[in-house]
Amino acid sequence: MAIAVAPPVLPVYVQPPIPVPGYIWTPGYWAYGDDGYYWVPGTWVLPPAMGLLWTPGYWGWNGGVYAWNAGYWGPRVGYYGGINYGFGYIGTGYAGGYWSGGVFTYNRTVNNFGNVTITNTYNKTVINNTKVTNVSYNGGTGGTTAKPTQQELAAAADHHTPMTSMQTQHQNSASTNKALYASVNNGHPAVAATSKAGQFSGAGVVGARTATGPAGSNPAAGATANKGTTGAVNALSARQGTGTLGPGPGPRVTNNAASLSGAGPGGAGPGGKLTTAGPGAAGPAKLTGGGPAGPRTANFGGPRPANFGPPGGARFGGGSGPRPGGGGGPHPASGPHPQHH
Repeated sequence: MAIAVAPPVLPVYVQPPIPVPGYIWTPGYWAYGDDGYYWVPGTWVLPPAMGLLWTPGYWGWNGGVYAWNAGYWGPRVGYYGGINYGFGYIGTGYAGGYWSGGVFTYNRTVNNFGNVTITNTYNKTVINNTKVTNVSYNGGTGGTTAKPTQQELAAAADHHTPMTSMQTQHQNSASTNKALYASVNNGHPAVAATSKAGQFSGAGVVGARTATGPAGSNPAAGATANKGTTGAVNALSARQGTGTLGPGPGPRVTNNAASLSGAGPGGAGPGGKLTTAGPGAAGPAKLTGGGPAGPRTANFGGPRPANFGPPGGARFGGGSGPRPGGGGGPHPASGPHPQHH
């Protein structure tokens, strides 16, 4: 089904703590169901295999409608439309951590550890050099204008694994929760993120926050939290906004007039580039432009991954999007699907 209405803006929320070491954060997004867009809460997920990273799905304007490009697991982070989902997913690449020696090492500045002891960590600041918005789609009126980099296009040849069964269950559960539909919560879901997939109540569940300050700036409370132990704010956070990783390992973030467009999807420039993926010279190989590209290239006003649905799923033909029961990723099965932050 073709979706002519753009997904809502991404909600602002604080990242809940990691349940146990080894999990990787997967940001929330708007999916589309029979009753319109509904929010799939961000959550921590155990990768399907060692060495794999998550490339978030994204909505892209194509042929007069919005189509969903499903997320996937792969050895590199691919193209995801320049959407700033936060917590390391700054629009291109991933600044939240990397694999080394079979162990995932976490960036403390964008991950919340709570009371969990994480041995392998580093501090690498994400410096915001551009205006940050919570736009949730690429192309069209008000969407991001990011095009895939050469590295992202090259990564299309990587072997990709669709979202895990737990992720599929998580999305399906969200699709049956009427409170998560934008038509009910007006874009501010009570469950914006959760520590455990499929768990929408109790400890580890956080709701969307109301933006405060000039032009809907990031919430003051918690917005300056910078270490994993104190909690991280989502991609709309000034300290995690689009930009580049700072040259040093310090935990502070530089904010150059970042702002949040809380009133609806506004124009947004391309996401910042991750220029160093590890802590200092001894860290892992460096990434420029965000790493791997999405599963195939489509044409959203320029070369772009065409994965309109999970790997192996049907390709876009008249509109698609993350839908309930989408076995391999967030894409519509029999009706409209999701959106963000």
